[in-house]
Amino acid sequence: MRAGKIVCQTWRIVSDRSELKNRFLTEAGWVDASRVLVAGDASNRKYERLSRDGHTRILMDAPPEMGEDVRPFVAVTTYLRDAGLSAPEIFAQDARNGFLLIEDLGDDLFARILKTQPSLETPLYEAATDVLLHLHGAAAPDLPRYDAYVMTDAACLAFDWYQRGATGSVDIDARSAFATGMKNALAPLDAMAPVLIQRDYHAENLIWLPGREGVQKVGLLDYQDAMLGHPAYDLVSVLQDARRDVSMDVQKAMLGRYIDGSGADAATFTDAYVLLGLQRNLRILGVFARLSLAYGKPHYVDFIPRVWEHITTNLRHPSASHLDRLVRMHLPEPTDDILSSLKSQCKTIPLP
Repeated sequence: MRAGKIVCQTWRIVSDRSELKNRFLTEAGWVDASRVLVAGDASNRKYERLSRDGHTRILMDAPPEMGEDVRPFVAVTTYLRDAGLSAPEIFAQDARNGFLLIEDLGDDLFARILKTQPSLETPLYEAATDVLLHLHGAAAPDLPRYDAYVMTDAACLAFDWYQRGATGSVDIDARSAFATGMKNALAPLDAMAPVLIQRDYHAENLIWLPGREGVQKVGLLDYQDAMLGHPAYDLVSVLQDARRDVSMDVQKAMLGRYIDGSGADAATFTDAYVLLGLQRNLRILGVFARLSLAYGKPHYVDFIPRVWEHITTNLRHPSASHLDRLVRMHLPEPTDDILSSLKSQCKTIPLP
């Protein structure tokens, strides 16, 4: 009887949401369009492409009952578009129920284009770097700070989830020592004037729009978690990509392009870039382990070796080398056995 009740309740939620979706599309004038699921991501959001009379729209379905909230996306979209960037236009919204009808920017993700046209790597990453230079010249909006305290907590996910999944437990003393060292290393970066950081700025969230001009050639997606942070954060996000390899030549060239374009001090900015790269990749290491262990998404484990390579690369730089022992002594290298173990424990560890 208990299992039957759960099934019935689940069906009712799905049914109610379908009704809400149809009501939203009716009011937006798109209920008669054909629909194709085009994407899901690490969150509970889903996206459908609606087609009608040669025109398309994207329906974002972000269930509030599953922790989603479209209002940050709407706010950041407004900011980005006001700054002259190609965030998708929002045609209709139902924030209460988690539905948006937005502009369809197409399917030409940077990651997809570069699989078939690797010769475009330099011009695409130049365009992505120029977007950041343009964005960082705009007045910062009113958003929470991604400061040393917040970043350190995020980096500790590597202990909370990766170490736990790889070794069977979290070494609390090691985690505490790492947190102290990481926070002290990041704290000086808080003195830099903050800019909007999208926090998921990478090749699978950037769309090539060659028919547009200048910085508008780059379509932007998945920025609802934006905060205020250091200008190097999104640059290291796009260049130290967890999902695809960016050549070292391009990484060095884009770092130099940003430094030249912004007038930043090269040594200071590079040190920040490395520390933020370490922080970001440690956070991703923990997030990808958690996605398998707690959420039943084991395919994210396949990205961990690349993330680990970014971590070790950053640790070799003088600005982060003092953290090497705190990381490598307690976080084991992701061997084949460890990766298999993370997958075999899929959805076995509940969230706190």
